[in-house]
Amino acid sequence: MEEEFEESYEDEEFRKIFWEANQNFLKANQILFQRKVSERTLCGALMLALNDVIRKKGYEGYFVDVEYNRNIGSKFESLKKTCKGLQGEEITINCDLLVHSRGENLEADNLIALEMKKSNLSKDAKDRDRARLKALTSTQDKRLLDETTKKFPENVCGYKLGIYYEVNLKKHTIRIEYYYTGQLTDVDKIDF
Repeated sequence: MEEEFEESYEDEEFRKIFWEANQNFLKANQILFQRKVSERTLCGALMLALNDVIRKKGYEGYFVDVEYNRNIGSKFESLKKTCKGLQGEEITINCDLLVHSRGENLEADNLIALEMKKSNLSKDAKDRDRARLKALTSTQDKRLLDETTKKFPENVCGYKLGIYYEVNLKKHTIRIEYYYTGQLTDVDKIDF
């Protein structure tokens, strides 16, 4: 039996933060779409817009990072940052954008994970990103810190909101999928 999804106030707040940042990003960066720049360039511009909104909303101590991997070379050392998929498989994490505390807020480290793709990429590549977002927003392992070792767990999880962001340059549309608790919960399609 499937559980029905109910958004909490906090979940809705993160979606509103993203929506405001996305509107600012689209308004200020039309030239990037016209010039058909790389996904990385689009992510960088969206990162700046998202950072402005989280600062404005009072999320001090949180950062928006592009392809961040806190575990490499830090006090939370591990060879690679991974999460467990919904079937228990290990999924390597290299998310396009993360909103998080960089491991400093042990109670609520991970807020938003975003994967961006251009529509002309393979279905397989898109589905890997979707699987990653389902795993990252899953609540199957809520531990943020191992109480025995005082280290973060090997696998990352617990993001409040996952966003799959697909840009179709030919049709001038963006498909936005929202993931909560390991499930796709809503889809928006917008023109730019």
